[in-house]
Amino acid sequence: MINFAIAGCGRVAAVHAEAIQQAQGAKLLAVCDTNEERLYSFAQNYGAVSAFVDFRAMINDPAIDVVNICTPNALHAEMAIQAMEKGKHVMIEKPMALSIRDADRIIETAKKHHVKATVVHQNRFNEAVQTTRKALEEGKFGKMAYGTANIRWRRGKEYYDQDAWRGTAAMKDGVLMNQCIHTIDLLIWLMGPVKSVMGKTATRTVDIEMEDIGTALLEFQDGSIGVVEGTGAIYPADLGASLNLFGENGTVCIGGNAANQIEKWRFSTSFHKEESKMVSDQSNLPDSVYGEGHKTIVTDFIRAIQTDTEPYVSLKDGKAAIQVILAIYESSKTGKAVDLGTKRDTKKNTLLSG
Repeated sequence: MINFAIAGCGRVAAVHAEAIQQAQGAKLLAVCDTNEERLYSFAQNYGAVSAFVDFRAMINDPAIDVVNICTPNALHAEMAIQAMEKGKHVMIEKPMALSIRDADRIIETAKKHHVKATVVHQNRFNEAVQTTRKALEEGKFGKMAYGTANIRWRRGKEYYDQDAWRGTAAMKDGVLMNQCIHTIDLLIWLMGPVKSVMGKTATRTVDIEMEDIGTALLEFQDGSIGVVEGTGAIYPADLGASLNLFGENGTVCIGGNAANQIEKWRFSTSFHKEESKMVSDQSNLPDSVYGEGHKTIVTDFIRAIQTDTEPYVSLKDGKAAIQVILAIYESSKTGKAVDLGTKRDTKKNTLLSG
């Protein structure tokens, strides 16, 4: 049995708790939050054995194997590092860190203490994304031309009023780092390492310190182009998140509420029959924008621990996503393109089995 603990009992923690409950070989042993009322209510609702106000006290518990970091953005890096230094494996909610330096510290700490660590980019496990990934690896697209990530959600005043940290510069809690990061991760995971970034951000509809609109033009190392358009300024409700890939021999458009439904599937001039079957054979859309991927990523993490292998989503993957977003911020500030310089490992993840 792998014993899990959750740090932070806010909005996303419930999704983690449910995923742990449903995973074979997992148990939610402990939870932690500085808000005692929220802490004890959460512990009772999800059957946690122990509840801690002090994070350091929780990670000193030798019975805990994994710590899920579900706290506000700026706390992720230090808490993950502290947990790993105590020999705990960690699952870090996105973003893994708010700087490249802190991302590198997390990677180095995991290596030093021989623990497993992953970043929760659960949308990689969406059926539509996995199917598209397989087509890419089989070479069905041919030479890639360009891809787009479009995130059009509603995050109004009521959303930012939930917690004092939301929308603040200290937490880098803009729409890119908090909401759009998932679909940006998918775009760069599927299209390859990014060479340069030209970006522009704006704050137009809510009174926050960070952006509610973010756009970018990405140049990938293979010469293909990526376009990012993300916003929380849609009125009155979400329009969804989409991912579109265009190659010399293929086109795939993924839509739905969180890039989880194939809408176009075209790899020949007579695509109609195959596309119709692909669209009709898909699973129903999940109710939540969180999707169903948390269940799979928890199960995968248990596998990684038990078999002493790497998690499906690596820390380097998590670093790549924040590197692009930080480059968008820098470009928007300077008005110049940002050359990311260092080439990332282009070796592809193995597709999930089953």
